[in-house]
Amino acid sequence: MTRFPLQCSRPAPVVKSSGQKFSYVLGLVFFFFAWSALPARATTPPTGENGYCAKGNVAQFGAKDGVAELPRTCYYTAVDGTPSPGKSIRVGAGADLAGAFDHAKCGDTLLLPAGASFDVKVLPSKRCDDQHYITVRTDTPDSKLPPEGTRISPAWAGVASLPGRPPFAQPSGGPAKLLATIQVRRPEGVVVGDHIRFIGIEWTTPPRGNIYRMVTVEHSDHVIFDRNWVHPAEGDEVAHGIGVNLGAHTVAVINSYINGLNCIAIAGRCTDATALGGGRGDEPVHTLKFYNNFLEAAGEDILFGGGPSTVNPTDIEIRRNHLFRPMLWKEGEPGYVPTASGHPYIVKNNFELKSAVRVLFEANLLENSWGGFSQTGYSILLTAVNQADKCPLCRVNDVTIRFNRIRNVAGVVQIANARAKTGGVAADGGRYSIHDLFADHLHDKDFKGGGAFMILVSVLPVHDVQVDHVTAFVTGVLLAVDNSGAKLANLTVTNSVFSVGDRRPPVATAGAAGSCATKTQAQGAEAVLQACFDPYKFENNLIISGRGSFPKGNIIVGSAEAAGIRNLKGTISEDPRLCHAKGPGCPKASPGARAASDGRDLGADIDAVEAAVAGVE
Repeated sequence: MTRFPLQCSRPAPVVKSSGQKFSYVLGLVFFFFAWSALPARATTPPTGENGYCAKGNVAQFGAKDGVAELPRTCYYTAVDGTPSPGKSIRVGAGADLAGAFDHAKCGDTLLLPAGASFDVKVLPSKRCDDQHYITVRTDTPDSKLPPEGTRISPAWAGVASLPGRPPFAQPSGGPAKLLATIQVRRPEGVVVGDHIRFIGIEWTTPPRGNIYRMVTVEHSDHVIFDRNWVHPAEGDEVAHGIGVNLGAHTVAVINSYINGLNCIAIAGRCTDATALGGGRGDEPVHTLKFYNNFLEAAGEDILFGGGPSTVNPTDIEIRRNHLFRPMLWKEGEPGYVPTASGHPYIVKNNFELKSAVRVLFEANLLENSWGGFSQTGYSILLTAVNQADKCPLCRVNDVTIRFNRIRNVAGVVQIANARAKTGGVAADGGRYSIHDLFADHLHDKDFKGGGAFMILVSVLPVHDVQVDHVTAFVTGVLLAVDNSGAKLANLTVTNSVFSVGDRRPPVATAGAAGSCATKTQAQGAEAVLQACFDPYKFENNLIISGRGSFPKGNIIVGSAEAAGIRNLKGTISEDPRLCHAKGPGCPKASPGARAASDGRDLGADIDAVEAAVAGVE
């Protein structure tokens, strides 16, 4: 990590006396030492849509982040990279959109009247090329849409707000019907082909349409959903938004709003609702980009894997998305309204990988996750799964999770290489780099979870898990382990700030009788780490804990005041930065200030995290 460079203009030459020269030099020396004493900072990641991808799909992610390899390929998604130099064809309201698409040539633009609705099942592949995209868009001019690179909202379809969701952007003249609508008529979702860019489209379903997926991208390539609103008809149970499976590659969902995907407990037709995801099948799925979207689904906002497959989705970029579900869906919350059947929606996690390789998950805001169904409310799951014994090659490898913000959940991270219900195990799970992550407002029993920072379950050995510069204020344990096999290789927890609950040992067993942690947790964290991992590193952490012992090389305090955290009440922090000196809001300097192995403060670089997620909500 590097300091930010100082920007200085060159002054005009000035003739100085010897005394002035001495004072000038002394001042420079003083400035140098004062500046060099400042803590180093993380490099704030780029926020632009193509921050890691140059024109021509030239990847600029870098090689590795810690133990994890970064994506090798990318998708340049600016409009100037997807030209449609052909004719602009107006499609009349009520016309046959599929027929118009069939007659269009590569490079044409189909203009759909704003407010008009079209029934569609298939927009087939036309074997176009990178210089001749077909653009399907609303006829609303660009000047009345959000600028390129900016998220759309339902207000561009005339909806001023949605209950329980954050306020969203509005057109300059107020809510108006500026989008064209595609009605999904195929239960498996509208099938789209190759080299298509959708701009300003609302995708929805007819009431009681018996649809389980909105859009399916299969055997497709070079498809961009740009400033689209995807949602089922009000009150309808629809499981999936956009599914990327069966050989799909070079696919992007950007600047869009996806909401309302749900499965109903007990009485419903499905069990796992997702806004985006897929990766299943027997043909390679790769080069995927999800940027600057609002994503809402009851099960998982994003899920890869979970079905029959002989391949793993690879090279996935997920940046600056708001992964959300409304608290109106949680029983007992103010405003909760049950579904027509009287049963709630099935809620699981914000982000889950069951099969994926080379994933960058950066600058996302994850919010609202609770248990009570088949999960216990963890926000992030890295769980390699051989689903129903039909994916023995499934693995989760090389995942980088950095500069993210998590709040109002029942657990932060679950890592599990466990058996499927049918007994099979996946191929591998490991090489995870997690840093500059800030998590607070953790719950436990009230969210039907445990409030832990991390649970690690290993049947197939988990390996190479690197946690560095994390700030997490949790109600449960720091780490829970379930491993009855050989010791797990290469666990690193360093340079972080944690507060933990006091009902259980802070490093504990995950519950299995034969786990390496079961017999050792009473002896303290070091005994558990020695019994479960080899090699491991657990050092340079600032931990607020009322019980348990930790390895040497960590700073253990009993309160937020002793930790020198500016603002921490329970597990909620409006400002988790460490105090550098006594002053307003700081009764003392934090023992974690400038104490990291790289010269930074312990914990996440909050300035970098806030800059990374600015504007995501």
